[in-house]
Amino acid sequence: MDASSLRELQKPLKDTYKTDPSAAVAHVHAEGSFADPGITATVATWSGPVRAGFHPTTGGDGSDACSADMLLQALVGCAGVTFRSVATAMSIDVRDVSVRADGTFDARGTLGTDREARVGMSDIGLTFTFDTDADDAKVDKLLELTERYCVVAQTLNVPVTIQRG
Repeated sequence: MDASSLRELQKPLKDTYKTDPSAAVAHVHAEGSFADPGITATVATWSGPVRAGFHPTTGGDGSDACSADMLLQALVGCAGVTFRSVATAMSIDVRDVSVRADGTFDARGTLGTDREARVGMSDIGLTFTFDTDADDAKVDKLLELTERYCVVAQTLNVPVTIQRG
C-alpha cells in the first residue's frame, strides 16, 4: 500500500469522525477462562487460545505464556502496525524492519515478599531496527509519530484506571 491508497482508505473514516466524534469510539475486549488445569488463564486470541501462567521467577516452568510477555507482544504489534502506517503515510521506504520490546519486573512485588518492590513492569524499552534511505530528520519524525499514535504505547505512558466489573 502506498501513501495515496492509505489516505483514500482512511479519508471516509476521518471525515465521519470529524462530524460525529462518537463514531470513532471503539469498544475492544479480551476474554479468558479457566479452561485449562493449573493456575492458568486461557486467553482467546485471533490465532487461537493462549494459556497464560506463572513466569519462571514466580514458580512457572516456562511452558505457559507469561502475561508480561503478552503485554510486550501487544506493544510490539501495535507499534509495528503504527510504524508501518506512519512510514507509508510519510512515503518513507523502510526495509528489514524488526521491532522489539523489553521490560523488567521484580518478582518480589508480585509474590508479596517485599512491599517496597514494584508490582508490574518498569523500564519498558521499544526498539526498531530497520534500513532506510530517509534522512535523520524524517526518521526522527517517523519514530515520534509512531510513539504518538500507538494505542498501547500511549496507554502505558498515561495509564488508565482499571475498573472492576
